[in-house]
Amino acid sequence: MTINIEYESDIILDLDYEDIIVKVVNKALELEKCPYQVELSVVLTDNETIKEINKMYRSIDKPTDVLSFPMVDYDEAGDFSDLDDYFHDYFNPETGELILGDIILSVEKVIDQAEEYGHSLVRELGFLIAHSMLHLFGYDHMDKETSMVMESKQENILEELRIRR
Repeated sequence: MTINIEYESDIILDLDYEDIIVKVVNKALELEKCPYQVELSVVLTDNETIKEINKMYRSIDKPTDVLSFPMVDYDEAGDFSDLDDYFHDYFNPETGELILGDIILSVEKVIDQAEEYGHSLVRELGFLIAHSMLHLFGYDHMDKETSMVMESKQENILEELRIRR
């Protein structure tokens, strides 16, 4: 597995963010029963940079906590069954890893939201990575039903890792 983690903020996130990211990514892969080794990128940045990216890709001119850029088009969320048929589209030809996509995270939002919701930085970072991983698996929260599925999966990932509020 290849997880490229880049820290592009001057704001210090005072925790072992790499360890948390790797644990949450691995647990999400395990619980979704992903049969592949994967490649993904995680960028930790500031509000100003994520605001620019949010505006560029979503036409929303404000900072957000996390953005997910999936590389796989699933027939059904979390269904890896026919991805072998699209090896040249979704897999790194050199490593054979499934290229899941990119996660861009605002360090400022992690800190602010942990304080706002009254839980730890570990919980907020873990939650945002779990949330984003589910987007990389094709899940979304556009309506009540899909939102409930995604929320349940997020909580399951965090509970399995004992990352609690």
